[in-house]
Amino acid sequence: MTIEQHDPLQSGKAAAPALILKFAVLVAAAVLLLSLAYSYFIEPFRLVIKEKTIAVEGWEPEFNDFRAVLISDIHGGSRGGDAESIKRIVNAANEQNADAIFLLGDYVSQQRFERKTIAERPLKMPISEIANLLSGLRARHGVFAVLGNHDGWYNGQMVTAELSSVGINVLDGKLATIERNGRSLRILGLRDHQQARSWREFSNEARSILDGNRGAGNIIVLEHSPDVLEMITGELAISNEMKLMFAGHTHGGQVWLPILGYPIVPSSYGQKYAAGNIRDRGLDLFVTTGTGTSVLPFRFLVPPEIAVITVRVK
Repeated sequence: MTIEQHDPLQSGKAAAPALILKFAVLVAAAVLLLSLAYSYFIEPFRLVIKEKTIAVEGWEPEFNDFRAVLISDIHGGSRGGDAESIKRIVNAANEQNADAIFLLGDYVSQQRFERKTIAERPLKMPISEIANLLSGLRARHGVFAVLGNHDGWYNGQMVTAELSSVGINVLDGKLATIERNGRSLRILGLRDHQQARSWREFSNEARSILDGNRGAGNIIVLEHSPDVLEMITGELAISNEMKLMFAGHTHGGQVWLPILGYPIVPSSYGQKYAAGNIRDRGLDLFVTTGTGTSVLPFRFLVPPEIAVITVRVK
């Protein structure tokens, strides 16, 4: 007869890796669930003020310390784009003592069920309500806006009309001028990048807006997407008086992960123009991550932001 001996110490050693693995899986699942809950219930409503000073070579001294507030991608009715959130955005923007407020497109958000065309999809929040909420914005030299791709998909003319009706200066392919002690600062608003049939045509259109206004001061370009930078610089440069470009559209990917960075950025250039201040092709570009959400109702380590840019002489 054979007698088998049982060694409890050896059995414990064999079970230990399995217990550790099970514990690790449970911890990972808990972290994932908590992160999802945070990114849905908390972060889309965490409005932050991001301040940045940009020193620009050749900047007009009369506009030294020019203070601009950037707001983009409100997506009315989206997660973080509800009426109360937009009211908070307006109040926070007004507290910044801005020389100008620049709205950089994508005011609307549409329902995502099937319709014959995008234009037929109903809005999550009427554009008239969004415009009325934004009507309280105040800045020393005014509030200026361009349209985004979502605005164009829905009805660009209607969005323009509603924003204009509450006193917002919509520069969709137009030029405005700010005067200070006899000196001028020009604000050039360009159409959304998805309306460009070709780079050269887009550049030529921008140049035509400036025709007859050459030598009249520094230029700040407002554009929904940062990708347009490639269309108005280099061989396609529209003016050597262009000093800054402000854009949105990317949402900063809405998600930032350690090591990986921004996994998904709606840009042809990947993470290059994802967010923040970028110096590229001889021009300073600032990309704000916006305030609302699109496609997915989550934000993770990319909270809604109002960007406050102070421009100084270099």
